[in-house]
Amino acid sequence: MIDYYGRKLNAYKSSFHSHSTVSDGRFTPLEMIDMYSKQGYQIYAFTDHHKTNPVSTYGGKGMFLLSGMEIHPKGPRGITWHFVGLGVPEDFVEPQGEPQSVIDAVNAIGGVMICAHPHWCGFTSAEVNALQGIIGIEVYNTSTRYIGRDYNMQLWDELSDAGRILPATAVDDAHRPCDLFMGWTMLLTDKPLSQQVIIDALKAGDFYASQGPEFKRLSYVDGVFEAEFTPCMEVIGLSNLSSGYCAMCENMNGPQDGIKEISSCQFKLKARPNGWFRLQIKDRNGRYAWTNPILVNN
Repeated sequence: MIDYYGRKLNAYKSSFHSHSTVSDGRFTPLEMIDMYSKQGYQIYAFTDHHKTNPVSTYGGKGMFLLSGMEIHPKGPRGITWHFVGLGVPEDFVEPQGEPQSVIDAVNAIGGVMICAHPHWCGFTSAEVNALQGIIGIEVYNTSTRYIGRDYNMQLWDELSDAGRILPATAVDDAHRPCDLFMGWTMLLTDKPLSQQVIIDALKAGDFYASQGPEFKRLSYVDGVFEAEFTPCMEVIGLSNLSSGYCAMCENMNGPQDGIKEISSCQFKLKARPNGWFRLQIKDRNGRYAWTNPILVNN
């Protein structure tokens, strides 16, 4: 449960990008279901390359199973886009054509599209910004860490600075054992889970990305942002360009301080034209969680 800007919502640990032997994954669909259910996931999306899964025929072992597909239209400079389409029919055929027409095709059948690991692909924030109709990007992707491109925070903030406020997910993009259980998305809703409820929450931005820390309360009232969360050693509020806010970091008052933890913060946010703010927290294990950006422009 989370107090999410005044709404009491249930938080569901979700995997929104992974692969099985239906495409290029190491594990069968049933093995993936078994492993993720044992790790406490409550929503699991099958997003194999170019192919859907018959999720209605699988037993979820307590998880809600979501139909999806990873789709790959060609992009600028000869780079291939990686889009995660969620909420597509089980008989959905991968659309062909230009990137925007592919996004439009998934939106037309009631699904949503997320831009996967743009830093790993080599896309710029300007190229991502040119896409219309995506509901977010991946801020963290486990399977892209092996060449040092697992995080997408800078690109995310460049989008916000350009006036494009997008939410972000964290995912495993699991193919192999070394990809498992290092990034997930907490989907937030007060309704019983269904595919439409999940899609609606994603469209509304009712979720946050995490590698471990959990948010308990988020509030923004009369220009004051407040948050409560599990203990973290780094608590940073990011905003436009070079502006930001620090509630805690290592050696906060000098080397004698070392590592200290806090579980809440409060910032009086400075309004500015096209202003935005997001909170980024890190625990002792070096694992992050991120709120989605909010507007601060009044």
